[in-house]
Amino acid sequence: MPANKPKFYLTTPIYYTNGLPHIGHTYSTIVCDTIRRYKRMRGYDVAMTTGTDEHGVNVERAAKKAGVPESEFVAKMAAEWKVLWDELGIPSDEFIRTTDLKHAHTVQWLFKLCRENGFVYPGHYTGQYCIYDNAYVDVKPGENCPDCGRPTETVTEANYFFKLSAFQKPLLNWYAKHPEFIQPESRRNEILSFVEGGLRDLSITRTSVRWGIPVPGEEPHVFYVWFDALTAYLSAVGGPNYEKQGYWPADVHIVGKDIIRFHTVYWPAFLMAAGLPIPKQVWAHGWFLMDAAKMSKSKGNVVTPRPIVGVLGMDALRYYLLRETVFGQDGNFSYDTLVTRYNSDLANGLGNLASRTTAMIEKYFGGSVPNPSDATKFTSDDENLDQQVRLRADVLARDETPMGALYRLEELDFSRALEAIWSFISSVDMYLTSTQPWVLAEDPTKKERLGRVLYTAAESLRFIAVLAYPVLPQTAEKLWKQLGQNTAIGSQNPSGLTWGSLKPGTKIEKPQPLFPRIEKAEAIERMESMENEPQKQSAPVTPATPATMLTAGGAAAATAPAANEKIGIEDFAKVEMRVGQIKTAERIVGADKLLKLTVDIGTEIRQICAGIAQYYEPEKLIGRKVAVVVNLAPRKLRGVESNGMIVAASVGPEGRPVLAGFPDEDVEIGARLK
Repeated sequence: MPANKPKFYLTTPIYYTNGLPHIGHTYSTIVCDTIRRYKRMRGYDVAMTTGTDEHGVNVERAAKKAGVPESEFVAKMAAEWKVLWDELGIPSDEFIRTTDLKHAHTVQWLFKLCRENGFVYPGHYTGQYCIYDNAYVDVKPGENCPDCGRPTETVTEANYFFKLSAFQKPLLNWYAKHPEFIQPESRRNEILSFVEGGLRDLSITRTSVRWGIPVPGEEPHVFYVWFDALTAYLSAVGGPNYEKQGYWPADVHIVGKDIIRFHTVYWPAFLMAAGLPIPKQVWAHGWFLMDAAKMSKSKGNVVTPRPIVGVLGMDALRYYLLRETVFGQDGNFSYDTLVTRYNSDLANGLGNLASRTTAMIEKYFGGSVPNPSDATKFTSDDENLDQQVRLRADVLARDETPMGALYRLEELDFSRALEAIWSFISSVDMYLTSTQPWVLAEDPTKKERLGRVLYTAAESLRFIAVLAYPVLPQTAEKLWKQLGQNTAIGSQNPSGLTWGSLKPGTKIEKPQPLFPRIEKAEAIERMESMENEPQKQSAPVTPATPATMLTAGGAAAATAPAANEKIGIEDFAKVEMRVGQIKTAERIVGADKLLKLTVDIGTEIRQICAGIAQYYEPEKLIGRKVAVVVNLAPRKLRGVESNGMIVAASVGPEGRPVLAGFPDEDVEIGARLK
């Protein structure tokens, strides 16, 4: 990396190893990856750290319950987190584990500095401890944790204490001198109020827990989780030798709002006590809520990323999470809204604009970018339309005006940055509607005007690809290549975008849909059914292109292989299909596209859900013989158990299901299909 590049360091939270990532964890990591990609485009030498917090009583108990040593338990969990981030295309530059030896040395070094400077002392503590938040809490015995609402435990033990009370004034002075340190403003006010109310000294070691980093010469003391976990941000980039790497202090910590206090009170106080540089900013985002409650494994209301990526693709998930919610605020997760965004913004918006533009260049100009010609050859109305598109594109690529997408990205205002880009997409769509290139193509005398219109649309797509890349890296790269660009899109500086740089005569790739439309009910049913399956650890994610999904009538359809993918006869033999006869059929309340069927398969009568309610009247299905996949694992769809799948063909652009059956054959119920 060239030495003259300015450095930029950012971090996700150091995630606790009590389960695999859900959408909340994924959101934090996507935000960091988006910032990283954007900053690299702007010429920064960027390092991004994530990792796993592997110490504490929760891990000790979980490992004991699993019947394995703590080291084995956390090694397996850390590998799962790292593999998933790699699969989702959001790997870190540094993956730090709090069981790493370099991390232990950094924690012990930080403790030594704080102790030598007079901010650590021995003592005893009796109080309520929340094992879920790894924090002592100010409640009476028997009361629940005020933060998470779960039971606390009474703990009495010898500890080392950190003199947090000595840092009330230094912290308030820091906040006043660096108002940008805590973001957003609502969190800053919350922390100011907390610190102004007075700070109590903080226990930073435990003697009742064995699993942790030992305090040198003070066994059985081990470091308490926050003194341990927070230090991971520093140990990831050199620890005691941080000055050699040059990334510290961090430019921004991205955290959830529930851990803002630890990052903006404890962490800067530890660093002040040690005489070390303090991070420049802590950004606390909100929660993604499910049924108006924070996602939590203990509540059983989590949504995981794999099913969404498997059905819609990673870029669709990135777009939804960053577009749907203003960064810093809470957001509500909904499969319905997710698929609606996919179809309206991605398929009908960007996908449609890219498809129609490249298809017309292919059709009218043999797949080569046309020459824009001289605007003075056309009417003033034509020139005004062209200029409007060009000016809007130029504004998007500025970072000094709130109208620009770059300005919003600099402010970490992802939702409004995407809003600005999609507003431009709508403008280009309207431009094509106004100029009607398909009509211009019918008049040979309008060939030059046609070329200018399609050049304007293609050049707009080039701007869109570069500006959208931090959020939609896979899609932007596909679009970039479709436009015939052979440079790396990630190396394009968005602030250097200039109109007219798309070279006429450039050969575009054969048009391919970026986001094929999908049928909402089927997509939701597939994601929900995949979510209900037991999570397979280390299972690779293979994002399915919606166009290759087989609509199999039944809501429990599995992802079809890609068109060119071959399977062996042994794979096909695993699918057991039998002739079944529908005995009853009824609609499911609240699910417009689902029918609940009972089907006689010869040996038993099965209940099966099928997404065919829009095309088949329930009463007309009774007595009909159908093909049934009988060896699928049961799964719940909209709260109703489905124990099998009715086979159907997917017909037409809407994917209309047509049931496979035996109208002219006398086939025995239960007969096996081969």
